[in-house]
Amino acid sequence: MIDRATIDRIMDAAQIVDVVSEFVTLKKRGVNYVGLCPFHDDKTPSFSVSPAKGLCKCFACGKGGNAVHFIMEHEQMTYYEALKWLAKKYHIEVKERELTDEEKQAHSLRESLFIMNEFARDYFQNILYQHVDGKSIGMTYFRQRGIRDDIVKKFQLGYSTSSKDGLAKEALRKGYKKEFLIKTGLCYEKEDGSIRDRFWGRVIFPWFNISGKVLGFGGRVLDNRTKGVAQKYVNSPESEIYSKRKELYGIYQAKSAIVKHDNVYMVEGYTDVIAMHQCGLENVVANSGTALSEEQIRLLHRFTSNITLLYDGDEAGIKASIRGIDMLLAEGMNIKVLLLPDGDDPDSFARKHNATEFKQYITDHEENFIRFKTNLLLKDTHNDPIKRASLIADMARSIGLIPNEIIRYACLKECASILNVNEQIILNEIKKIVQQRKDEYIEQRRKEKEETEKVNVLKASPTSENAADEALIPPPPFPPEEIYDNKASDSYLPQSGWEKLPFYSKEQQLIKALVRYGERTVCYMEGEDGNELPISVAEYISMDLAQDGLQFQNPVHRKLLTEIENEIQKSSFCSERYFLSHPDPSISRMAADMISERYRLSKSNEQALVKDEERLHELIPHLLIDFKLAILEEDMKQTIQQLNLPEVAKDAQKAMEVMKHYKELTETLKEMAKRAGDRVILKA
Repeated sequence: MIDRATIDRIMDAAQIVDVVSEFVTLKKRGVNYVGLCPFHDDKTPSFSVSPAKGLCKCFACGKGGNAVHFIMEHEQMTYYEALKWLAKKYHIEVKERELTDEEKQAHSLRESLFIMNEFARDYFQNILYQHVDGKSIGMTYFRQRGIRDDIVKKFQLGYSTSSKDGLAKEALRKGYKKEFLIKTGLCYEKEDGSIRDRFWGRVIFPWFNISGKVLGFGGRVLDNRTKGVAQKYVNSPESEIYSKRKELYGIYQAKSAIVKHDNVYMVEGYTDVIAMHQCGLENVVANSGTALSEEQIRLLHRFTSNITLLYDGDEAGIKASIRGIDMLLAEGMNIKVLLLPDGDDPDSFARKHNATEFKQYITDHEENFIRFKTNLLLKDTHNDPIKRASLIADMARSIGLIPNEIIRYACLKECASILNVNEQIILNEIKKIVQQRKDEYIEQRRKEKEETEKVNVLKASPTSENAADEALIPPPPFPPEEIYDNKASDSYLPQSGWEKLPFYSKEQQLIKALVRYGERTVCYMEGEDGNELPISVAEYISMDLAQDGLQFQNPVHRKLLTEIENEIQKSSFCSERYFLSHPDPSISRMAADMISERYRLSKSNEQALVKDEERLHELIPHLLIDFKLAILEEDMKQTIQQLNLPEVAKDAQKAMEVMKHYKELTETLKEMAKRAGDRVILKA
């Protein structure tokens, strides 16, 4: 566990723009920064980052928070794992106590797999540099391919000996579990229960995610076993941390250069990426033999909108280019294509040229996708009108995928010029294709809605009249009440579902004020010695609620107020800071959401609370009155419903208790109404 002082140091050091920029390309817009949201399919920048508040938020999907929340969500880490990630980034020493056996068992599977892969990466590197076979076989291979030692280290390349269980034995000897060796794909289990290394006798290419964690490995056979072997490369299988279709080889080493140049080169293989880095072109990634996927494109789009497809000049390279173009267009990417001379791939071409020569060749020979695809397909028409018509339809289909209307029109004009046809012909075809896609999307959404409704009806209780409607309402984002010791006040208010009741929005407004201004002075009170004592927002709210015997209904809100009451006497206490770095993620996320919003008192009062610090003496009483009136009215409504229950009507003692409670509520409401002045009209 990490102590509070260390957490505070980490939160102080973590700059939200700096952290988010590790994974998203941000552009300044006013006082904030914006970029494509990494948590959903974002075509236009909807992810906003506020350096002043230390918060980020997507205004489309709603995800965000502080630096810790961002890392938790993006890297699928626990709260403490995210803190350790930030501590490492900012070189903050974290001293942790020894975990208990239960805590060790609860350690996440993903983290265990990452740790297993890190051990394997270190093992393969150690073999390459220290073992006789590593130096004589593995390192010799890399040098024969012209790969410098500094590039070997940069990509953390390694070697695995010809021992079929060398890694497995070493891992088990050091206490790593057989389960994780198998789940990472480093080993596989034989029928007799023994395990064998997957990558034995190969040079090793580790895969990293964009934060530098080891996801998996690729291994290439070197010795005479390559003769007659159909698959020289073996890759890690799919696992909880690795999916080849979602990752790009070299993205970790390339991300900074991609942002710097606002462009990325897409190649096919490991050695293509490595050779181009060595040549001096670092903004390059590879999809490593898999068909380009939507997930890979979206990953790249977070760093740049410009991509150059760099493939071999053979038939396979051409087909690979064609496959990827339409998917890239649909994601809003600007595409150029370069096919290298016959007999060359990016690896061999990079070894023959320096960075300046390579860049110049790209500049001179790359084509936009319209010219490339049109010229390529024209070769197959041979003046055949049927094939030419098919070509026009094919190009119209590609152009119709472009989301930006201006770019779509520019591409339309260029295509019409190259094909020497009337623009209207292509435009009509595009309109048909766009309408077809819209119809398909609407139909897909309709089917999804029908399926969702079926599932919700099945989940609904057959005894509840509103069961189907209730099934559509997501559960509140708070832990269950039994987690906390505080008990709800004596009332007939429901113990769940209060987030749907009118008073709950008033309760949330008070919590926003507590999080934002809990330690601020709202008024002064005369002390026993005659001196004025400052009363904080938290103290005022606590005393005022207690005066009328009321409290918050949400148990997390009650916990939050209790914690402020315990911490408020500390001179260094800052409510906003305290809750943003709270070890309970449900509280810290809630605080982040509240701080990032503009807090308004009501629809009739458009003045934002966040800009009214100097008027807290007016605003806090206003919020309290609104909340207390709303919760009392709801309690009275629920009490009347209790009286109408048959079991209560038949029990005289129970009926008297309910009526007594109603009378107490009425007296409290009248007293509050006097304090509220003419703002309140009591209901008959």
